[in-house]
Amino acid sequence: MPKLTDLKVKNAKPGIHGDGAGLYLRVKPSGAKSFVLRVQHNGKRQDIGLGGYPADLTLVEAREKAHHLRKLARQGKNAIAERDREKIVVPTFAEAVEKAHAEYAKGWEAKHAAAFKSSLTQHVIPKLGTKMVDQIGTADIITALAPIWTDKPQIARKVRVRISQVLDFAKSKGWRSEPTPPPSEVSKGLARQPKSGNFDAVPFVETPSFVADQLAKDDTAGRLALLFTILTAARSGEVRSARWEHIDIEGRTWTRPAALMKTKVKHVVTLNDAALAILERAKSLSDGKGLIFPGAKGKALSDMTLSKVLRTAGRTETVHGFRSAFRDWAAERMPTIPAMVAEMALAHSVGSKTEQAYLRSDLRDMRRALMEAWGRFVAPSLGDNSNVVEFSRAG
Repeated sequence: MPKLTDLKVKNAKPGIHGDGAGLYLRVKPSGAKSFVLRVQHNGKRQDIGLGGYPADLTLVEAREKAHHLRKLARQGKNAIAERDREKIVVPTFAEAVEKAHAEYAKGWEAKHAAAFKSSLTQHVIPKLGTKMVDQIGTADIITALAPIWTDKPQIARKVRVRISQVLDFAKSKGWRSEPTPPPSEVSKGLARQPKSGNFDAVPFVETPSFVADQLAKDDTAGRLALLFTILTAARSGEVRSARWEHIDIEGRTWTRPAALMKTKVKHVVTLNDAALAILERAKSLSDGKGLIFPGAKGKALSDMTLSKVLRTAGRTETVHGFRSAFRDWAAERMPTIPAMVAEMALAHSVGSKTEQAYLRSDLRDMRRALMEAWGRFVAPSLGDNSNVVEFSRAG
């Protein structure tokens, strides 16, 4: 039976006064009063501050709060954590996006951070923005993704990942207790996406005729950049940012700094005869200094410049798809070369973390043989050594 009364609490002297069932009134020498609940959690005592009297709660309210927390403690839960959870102000999804973006952006490139926020702002916030982040479940995510799931599959998958990142961030802040719905659970409530979510690629058997057609045309920066992209199996952005100081003509290499790489790891590309011939043609664009394939006013080409060369040629595929063409060619026409070599040529990570730790070689000799064969296949006229011009190191 409770021992305290409102009058006793009001007139209590400094010290600790028990009410029963682990509830105490603590009075400091200054006269400040607060309620404390004592419970057991994992065999250890926990003293839980409930709030001050009378500013925070009355005796009746203290008993109600103590009863609630005792019940949680009997269930094996951490009563302190549960008490603190009740103090947390849960934000809306839109507010959580802002907070998650502000934190994640500290370790991201500006471009990625902007894409993260803009995609959620455009596709998710209109539907889930006002919903409390702790109330968002599988059905809500499906609702947000459904309009773009089949029409814009690549974007939709990125948005799904970004929703999960926001919900994971929210859970880490204590704004939600439920785990983030797994991708497989979300996908079950959505239509099957088009079979290929990959970049459309020119079939590798058609690549030589495409390259031959382009070699017969005027040497524009966009055309030469596209040809160099094909011959090195590189990403468009890496080629558009390539500079002459990255090229070692004598060593037949293109060293791409970590800052230019998607993986943020420096990568050395071995240059075949055909790629070197394209570089020789490109010297007239910049006198062998600065950007290899400069655009207007000496700035880097836009990604649309290379795509336009494809469109003008009547192709509907993507520039990035030439990497797939290279990989398909390597698998079908170069079966004696280990798959790992082709993956490394594409600057992909290979093997498990343990295997990567023990793999000290970048397999450069094998990559060089593979890329030379690719150059001869794609551009046989440029791969003929008798046609290769003697180069000097670029300045």
